[in-house]
Amino acid sequence: MKSLVVFDTNFGNTKKIAKSIAAALGKNAKAVHVQELKKKDISGIDVLVAGCPVIGSNPTEKMVAFLDKLKEKDLKGIKAASFDTRLKLFFFTDAAKKISRKLAGAGAEIIAKPQDFYVSKGEGPLRDGEIEKSAIWAASIKKNAKVKSKTK
Repeated sequence: MKSLVVFDTNFGNTKKIAKSIAAALGKNAKAVHVQELKKKDISGIDVLVAGCPVIGSNPTEKMVAFLDKLKEKDLKGIKAASFDTRLKLFFFTDAAKKISRKLAGAGAEIIAKPQDFYVSKGEGPLRDGEIEKSAIWAASIKKNAKVKSKTK
């Protein structure tokens, strides 16, 4: 299963989560910063995971720019999931859900609920246990991708 984790990061926290997810997805997975992403990176993948920090309840500008370039069927046949990194606050933010909707709008099959990962302060570090949580979440994505493939 060929997988790609596309991420944006401000202070390195989201990059750590992205690399953990890619490692848990297996040897045919890689994490790529959204600015370094090339169209050929998406070609032939089975799973796409996208994530970034929450900026004012939204994905980062770089992630939005990537998502806005996707056309209606660009991700047809690709299974996808999304995540964000954020402070644990009392008000509602939904960057990961917005990413997920954009991926689905480009034809991807969403196979996991959008996931939040938490930082201790605005610049980090990640809260204790978040790297481990990301590996567990990635394992569920891997399992869901295999299960969904067998049923088709």
